[in-house]
Amino acid sequence: MFNKNTKFLVTGGAGFIGSNLAEYLVNQGYYVCVLDNLATGKKENIAALLDKSNFEFIEGDIRLLDDCLKACEGIDYVLHQAALGSVPRSIKDPKTTNDVNITGTLNMLIAAREHKVKKFVYASSSSVYGDEPHLPKIEDRVGKPLSPYAITKKVNELYARNFYELYGLPTIGLRYFNVFGRRQDPNSVYAAVIPNFVKALSEGRAPIIHGDGKQSRDFTYVDNVIEANLKACLAGPEANGEVFNIAYGGQVTVNELYNTIKELMNVAIEPIYGPERPGDIKHSNADISKAKKLLNYDPKYSFYDGIKLTIDWYKNNL
Repeated sequence: MFNKNTKFLVTGGAGFIGSNLAEYLVNQGYYVCVLDNLATGKKENIAALLDKSNFEFIEGDIRLLDDCLKACEGIDYVLHQAALGSVPRSIKDPKTTNDVNITGTLNMLIAAREHKVKKFVYASSSSVYGDEPHLPKIEDRVGKPLSPYAITKKVNELYARNFYELYGLPTIGLRYFNVFGRRQDPNSVYAAVIPNFVKALSEGRAPIIHGDGKQSRDFTYVDNVIEANLKACLAGPEANGEVFNIAYGGQVTVNELYNTIKELMNVAIEPIYGPERPGDIKHSNADISKAKKLLNYDPKYSFYDGIKLTIDWYKNNL
């Protein structure tokens, strides 16, 4: 796998995906530095790591180049997860989304280049497919982005490819498809659909489904994403500069999702249907054959396996 002295930087490491990555790597015995400004991440997500000798936390901001340069010092692999997520948030406040996701990622690329890191693996998003209607989604077939968030993620991909071609910085982009799992925040005003449903049902409330609920997603359990990040670090040179769909390769409607959660939580509350949200993609389903071939990606957790584990976690932590 990796040399035991390998050093990882996880940006956004106090957030949902980042903290899961950091926890896994620390438990494997690798040195992990987390850079996070705690705007959406939470110190409690990494509380169990703070006293570990192979863990360091830097409270800093990727919008500040000096913070990025400091965090990249001595690092072998950058796992760049820091971003302002959420399509609705980007529609409400496109400037901050742009500043964090584009300027912040550019700063991280510059810092990684300066410190000659071995690999820069970054989080992209299935939102880049925009209005491209074909299913399953294939990496080189994208449409018009439907939100400022989607635009920022597409620009990230362009910059990363450019840094590989111009400067030789090995970059790999991972287009996440609706990641869910432990520590995904149910309390944010922009909470993702799964923690939103679980929290509402645990409180005896009817959650809102935007639209008719027939929209579909390739829901992806967080442990599959951890695997993808690590395999991207180890991938051969033919993967450099490329982007990859990271999903399980399934298709579940929001109505099916809701009914599964309802059954697993043993409740009989019916949802409330509201208007569709602007900027949302109607259907999403990933072709993961490129990631399987070039990254040796082999996701272990199906939607159903992941949702059971996630609900168990929320039962103990909500």
